[in-house]
Amino acid sequence: MKVGSVCAFMGMATAIKYAGQLPAGQIVFFRSFFAILPIVLYLVIAGQLAGAWKTKHPVGHIMRGLVGVTAMALGFIGLTRLPLPDSTAIGYARPLVTVILGAVLLGEVVRRYRWGAVIAGLVGVLVISWPKLQLFRGDGGFGGDEAIGVLATFASACIAGLATVLVRRLVDTERTATIVLYFSVTATVFSLVTIPFGWEALSTTQTISLVLSGFFGGLGQILLTESYRHGEVSTIAPFEYTSVILSIVIGYFVFTEVPGWATIIGSAIVTGSGIFIIYREHRLGLERGKARRAVTPQG
Repeated sequence: MKVGSVCAFMGMATAIKYAGQLPAGQIVFFRSFFAILPIVLYLVIAGQLAGAWKTKHPVGHIMRGLVGVTAMALGFIGLTRLPLPDSTAIGYARPLVTVILGAVLLGEVVRRYRWGAVIAGLVGVLVISWPKLQLFRGDGGFGGDEAIGVLATFASACIAGLATVLVRRLVDTERTATIVLYFSVTATVFSLVTIPFGWEALSTTQTISLVLSGFFGGLGQILLTESYRHGEVSTIAPFEYTSVILSIVIGYFVFTEVPGWATIIGSAIVTGSGIFIIYREHRLGLERGKARRAVTPQG
């Protein structure tokens, strides 16, 4: 299911990229609105639809939605301006930023091993980004669309890290179905605010691509949620990085994109850092579990 969710999200990214450079708010609307359909169908089948609307923290959902929409819009700006492997790899700065924000905002203890992995991962992002961010080029440019894409994608990863922190707070009292459904609805509403800023008339191909992006996005959310019901996070999470390979394959065959050495080396560094952080989280979780059992009276 985790690999299936990776494939679904990659299908979403491919559909969005195939639609071309469109207003970010317009893409967010299609991605969010048409994601509601498979999510609602899933909740109906699971018998969870009626209870999914009940919440104790509506403001929390609105804040999460606003932050998530901002991250999504920036991510789509980057996706439509960068090769697919580059966009995917830079997006993996998200768990690195989550570690930093968890320490700053939630007071989580982060020791030197994870700080080292965070620093290494950010170096990997810099390796991928640097060729596209040259300040002094022969044509006097700043890298054009690719520079904008890098900055937007990294900003998206940072803001998505904040969204993850907000979700961590919500999961203490809210069900997964509630969080997923409210996010799709609030994202749809927020995206409509961008209409006055100029949505574009879509061709048939673009419309189909964006509708598919929403369907794949909703399907990815369902599969991702279900995957964590059947296995530990530390076991399942590393499979997220299969999208690096998938993005290279799709980028080559669909968009004729060939990753350079900077992308390959940087992706390896970022992926390795992310997997190490997951491993450390797993080890620390085991240690905390042993400590709790040691102080809990037996019998």
